[in-house]
Amino acid sequence: MNTSDVTKEGIRGERPGREAITGAADVVGEEQRRRRGGRGRRGEATRVPDAEFRSYYGKPIINQIVWEAPDVGGYLFLGGLAGASSVLAAGAELTGRPDLARPLKYAALGAISGSTAALIHDLGRPERFLNMLRVFKPTSPMSVGSWTLMAYGPLAGVAAVTSATGWFPRIGRAATLGAAAVGPLVATYTAPLVCDTAVPSWHDGYRYMPFVFAASAVSAAGGMGLATAPLAQSGPARRAAVGGALVETAVSSAMEYRMGLSGEPYRRGRAGAFVRTAKALTLAGAAGAVLGRRSRTASALSGAALLAGSACTRLGVFHAGKQSAADPKYTVVPQRRRLAEREAEGEAASAPPARGPGD
Repeated sequence: MNTSDVTKEGIRGERPGREAITGAADVVGEEQRRRRGGRGRRGEATRVPDAEFRSYYGKPIINQIVWEAPDVGGYLFLGGLAGASSVLAAGAELTGRPDLARPLKYAALGAISGSTAALIHDLGRPERFLNMLRVFKPTSPMSVGSWTLMAYGPLAGVAAVTSATGWFPRIGRAATLGAAAVGPLVATYTAPLVCDTAVPSWHDGYRYMPFVFAASAVSAAGGMGLATAPLAQSGPARRAAVGGALVETAVSSAMEYRMGLSGEPYRRGRAGAFVRTAKALTLAGAAGAVLGRRSRTASALSGAALLAGSACTRLGVFHAGKQSAADPKYTVVPQRRRLAEREAEGEAASAPPARGPGD
């Protein structure tokens, strides 16, 4: 029975150890029991077990990715190949390398057509793509990307058709330069598109993903040039392939390391397999481009390896995002860490300044 009374002077008649305690005191007592080994006064287990990474009814914390890997992976890869191929084609045309420029223009048109088809197929109905063109929203990567595709596609088509037929060479050159101007946006806008989401392994890589996608696109375009152009005119493609491959490998490795916990999916499961394959193919293609510069067969094989490596990079990014969305810990642990950091900063800001001996 409770015999204590609360008065102005405090609690009167309190019996230590016999009164019920609640609130903060209960928390302190629980913490003391944890420090003694997780057992109560009579050896019973603590009431609150250690937290586990679970959610209600086993559901993931964020919505799952419902996109299909062939559609989205193809959309990411082919868009990058198209944009970088247009840039390389314009450079080849301006420096008098028509046998390098021509196949790259064809590749750009085919790649952007395939990328758009993959996007429409993933959306389910063609009118959904057209509905995205009803407004222009600069803060939306999807809106900007949709309008970029609409501007780039006709330019790439005119450049390829005029190159194949020989008609209207001035218009063809203007279209080639126009496609090269829009090409970098086509090659890289998909990076902020995936990073502007709540998916941990995408969002946390926003500082590095555009550079990874750009370098991967350049190595793929260089590989296409190596596979299709004669040796006498493939010099720019070879340099682009080697430079893009080295930058892609270095930046992607730095991204995985600096992302911390959310970079873990890039090393595990299906995503890890794609990422490791991408690095192996990309480095092998770069080495073949350097060592096989006098062999048409070696150049073609190197180009094929670079193209395959770029495709695996995009698939690795896609599956890493899918894996991180399915596991609650990639969402919960960073949130708790950020909350603890904010609380520590608040305590440090509210703490009184230290006094010296003379104060």
